[in-house]
Amino acid sequence: MLALFDRSALGLLRYAASFGLGVEETEDVVQDVFLALFRHLSLGRDRTNLTGWLFRVTHNLALKRRQRIGRRAVAAGVLSPEIGPGVDPSPDPEVLLLTRERRRRLGAVFNALPDRERRCMFLRAEGLTYREIARTLRVSLGAVSKSLARALTRLTNADEG
Repeated sequence: MLALFDRSALGLLRYAASFGLGVEETEDVVQDVFLALFRHLSLGRDRTNLTGWLFRVTHNLALKRRQRIGRRAVAAGVLSPEIGPGVDPSPDPEVLLLTRERRRRLGAVFNALPDRERRCMFLRAEGLTYREIARTLRVSLGAVSKSLARALTRLTNADEG
C-alpha cells in the first residue's frame, strides 16, 4: 500500500486541488482517500484497478468537501513550477512575453471548458485510461472520448489562433 501511496499521492493531490480546494482541504481529502483504501482492503474487497478506485474516491470526497465548505469550483490546473533541465534560466524577453500570452490564452480556454471536459483532461493527464476515467466520473466510455476530443479541439484551436 505504501508503494501505491508513493505512486498516486501527488496525482490525487492535484486532482483534489482541481476542485478549487485549498491546500489543507486537499491534503485532508487525500488522507481520507487512503483511510478509505485501508478500510476497503481490510474488508477484502476488490483489488483490481486500485488507481481508478483512488481517483473515484478522491472525486467523491473532493465534491463533498467543496459542497460542505460552500466554495465555488475553481477550475485551475496545478502545474509544476519546476524548470526542466536544459532550459535557459534567462530567456529572451520576447519569448517570455509570447509564452506568458500563450499560457494565459490556453488557461482561459481550459478554465472555460465544461466541468466534465476539464475533469477528463485532468484524469487523462494523470495517466488514467479512458475506461478508468469513465468509471471514475461514472460516465460512458463514449462520453469520455467525446469530452476529451472536444477539449483537445478547443485547446488546439486556441493555440493556433
